[in-house]
Amino acid sequence: MPGDARLTEAGRSVRRSARPAAPQRTCVGCRVRDDRSRLLRVVAEPGPATEVALVPDPRGRLPGRGAWLHPDLDCLDLAERRRAFARALRLQGPVDTAAVREHLATAGGTQGR
Repeated sequence: MPGDARLTEAGRSVRRSARPAAPQRTCVGCRVRDDRSRLLRVVAEPGPATEVALVPDPRGRLPGRGAWLHPDLDCLDLAERRRAFARALRLQGPVDTAAVREHLATAGGTQGR
C-alpha cells in the first residue's frame, strides 16, 4: 500500500510502525529517557514560608510546570542529591519531597526501572 513504507537514504523500504511512538520524557533523577506512561509527574506547590512542596501528579493533570521521575526511590534520591527538582521546575530555595517519597513508598516505588 502506498504510504505504509518509506525509503531510507540507501533506497531501502522501511515499514512504519502501526502505532505511533509514545511520548518520551527524561527522568530528573537518573537522566534516562523513557515513555511518559512509565514516569511519575511531579509539580511544585507553594508551601509555608519559602519552602516549596513537591506533589505527585500520577494523572498528569495538575497545572504548572512538571518534572518527570521514575517511580523508584533510587531515582528520587538521585534527584534530591543533584538538586534536579529546583532546576527542572525553575525554583529557588529548598524543596520538600516528603509527599513524593510517601507516594512512592505506598505505591511500591522500590522496584527497578
